[in-house]
Amino acid sequence: MNSAHRTTTIALVAVISLASLAAAQGTRQEFSFIPHHGRANVDVRNVYGSVTVRPGTGRQVVVSASLQSDKVEIDSGQRGNRMQVKSHLLAGSNKDNSRVDYELEVPADSSVTLETSDGTLHAERLHGDLTFNGPSAKVEVRDCNKGHVHVNTMNGPVTLTNVRDGHVEIVTISGVVTLTAVSGPLAEVKTGSGKIIYDGDFGAGGKYRFTTNDGPIEAYIPAIASAIVHASSMFGRVENELPMHALEHTTYTLVQDRNIAGFMGDAASDVELQSHSGTIRIKKKN
Repeated sequence: MNSAHRTTTIALVAVISLASLAAAQGTRQEFSFIPHHGRANVDVRNVYGSVTVRPGTGRQVVVSASLQSDKVEIDSGQRGNRMQVKSHLLAGSNKDNSRVDYELEVPADSSVTLETSDGTLHAERLHGDLTFNGPSAKVEVRDCNKGHVHVNTMNGPVTLTNVRDGHVEIVTISGVVTLTAVSGPLAEVKTGSGKIIYDGDFGAGGKYRFTTNDGPIEAYIPAIASAIVHASSMFGRVENELPMHALEHTTYTLVQDRNIAGFMGDAASDVELQSHSGTIRIKKKN
């Protein structure tokens, strides 16, 4: 083999090796959109991997996607104010080689829909409507207000922290739901076997409905809270540490350790804690 041929061969091998290394290490892609008018409607549909959304500056939507390999690609498009970004799995893809992690900056009042089958969905400091979907998705919402929060999972945990002045609706089969400093006109959580934990004061004037089949419910409430509380477990127990004034009239017969009906303060909010066979614990928050 002559010198020129050898040099060409080495160069070709180097290019192939670099390409293979880049594919193995993944790539990063960026997209940007500008809403035509009004609020942005952002829809991100992932398969494997996380999606994180934070407020940006101005009215632009900026998407950064980190692709694990060349077994997945990104489809994106915009129609008016609706922007969609979607992970597209290619031949030979699987959970181990097709992860995409998204990071978004959006106008704070955007309506956002996030989806992944396996990964974390995270939103913070927004005040538009938020929707989260995914069978095993871990959902995190922090410091959001004045919007609707809708969550649907099968077994993924759901954590809301400092979410105020909006409607919260969560449905999960077995995921643990933790609400800390969550208050507003409506907070509704439904689980099968998943545990529900509420740590807050139930605000003023809202409706709170937490329901499980056999999952436990724990509510940590300060003594200064203002709420009417109905708690009932058909085949489980109801335990209460807080002093309450008994309601004079109820639509059901009170049975010791099975249900309670009472109010605290000015009874501003309406609280219903219900389970078929799970234990309900109402604990005094220091």
